[in-house]
Formats: sequence, structure tokens, C-alpha cells
Amino acid sequence: MPLTEMRESRAFVQEMKFLVSPEQAEEIREWARARLSPDAHAGGAAGDEYRVTSLYLDTEDMAVFERRGSYGRSKYRVRRYGESDLVFLERKLKTRNRVGKIRSIVGAGELALLERAESPKKWAGHWFHQRVQVRGLAPVCQISYSRMARMGMSESGPIRLTVDEDLRATPVQRYAFAPVDAGVALSPDQRILELKYKAEIPGLFKELMHKFDLQPQPSSKYRLAVAALELKLCLTS
Repeated sequence: MPLTEMRESRAFVQEMKFLVSPEQAEEIREWARARLSPDAHAGGAAGDEYRVTSLYLDTEDMAVFERRGSYGRSKYRVRRYGESDLVFLERKLKTRNRVGKIRSIVGAGELALLERAESPKKWAGHWFHQRVQVRGLAPVCQISYSRMARMGMSESGPIRLTVDEDLRATPVQRYAFAPVDAGVALSPDQRILELKYKAEIPGLFKELMHKFDLQPQPSSKYRLAVAALELKLCLTS
């Protein structure tokens, strides 16, 4: 049976991204592990690692990739952590450097409902189904990566640091996850560092940026995947 309505909204937070070398990423991991707590839902030897796999959605004419109008401010995706039987249906909204989310939890076996013309109104994913249909969205690629996640509390609220590596992408056309090891490697010589915080840059993150001489850089996993898989050419030709 479909899950009952379970929708979660996450308030807007500030977000900064950095591209770092594998060697620098390892130093940043050590730095973070000495100062921040592991994500409570993570595992691995240090208790702060997990695999993220997401299906990214776009229109036939690549409106999300081209960032046309409201398509440039929101992304819709289906996300799974590890090999869990539960998945998250998410809308990520970004305005400048602030990011907010709305998401619902459904069973992996319920994803087939997204391919129907209609879905049950009481289903947790009904809102997602309605919005992707109105916006003409469908799965175009899967992106998977290994993440280290550390959390803490600053003077202005909770903070979060993540380092993503082993990014892999594969084209998809349905609401179904493909084997992770079948994907194309994305930027194998770089790691993606993300810092999230409520308002002003926390002192701890200022210390990090100064120590490692970090400069924020725009980085989109979806745009990397489109380039690597040549999706733009395939979908518009």
C-alpha cells in the first residue's frame, strides 16, 4: 500500500561550494572530523559516510539545464541513500546562494506510480507527481556519489559540511535506479566540498576557508552529467 502523506519542508539555508583536489579533500576530512560530529544517519569506519543516488528530471527541450525562467530556480529529483527501500521525492529551490527543499518519503516500489497519468490523492508522492506533470518533467539521468557528512552548531544555528567523491552518471528514461557501477565517472580528479549554514558564515567555516585557501566556485552535478553523457545533444536532436 502507498505510504500516507509524509511531506517535509526544509528552511532556506546558505550554501557554498568548492572544487578541491583529492589530496586537499583528505586534509579537509581530517580537519572536519576533529571539529564536527558525524551525520547520525551515516556509516563507514568514521561513521560519516554514505552513498547518494538521484534521478534528475528535465523537459524534452532541457529547460532545467538551460535555466529558463522558473526552471532555472528549481530542480526535481528522486533520491535514495545507500540501498534503502525508501526514497525521497524532492523539489530543490535555489535563490542566489540560498537553498530550500520540500520532500516526501515513499517506498521504492511506489515509483511506478509516477509513470501513470494519475496518482492517488492520499499518496505521499501525489504533490510531486502533479508538479512534474504540469512542468513536463521526466527522468533523464542518474547521478551517484560517495559523501562524507559532518554537522555542528554555530553561533547562528546548525552547520553542515560535506565532501562528495566518486561521482558517476548514467542516462535513464524511467523512474528506476540503475546499477551505480555502470555510470560514467564525473570529474575524477576533483572533489566537491559543500558548506551549509543559516545566515552569516560561521567562524569555523571562515577558519577552514583561510587554512586551505578556499574560494567558492559554482558546481552543478547535473550540468557535469549532461556534459559527460552528451545528453543535451541526444535530447534535442
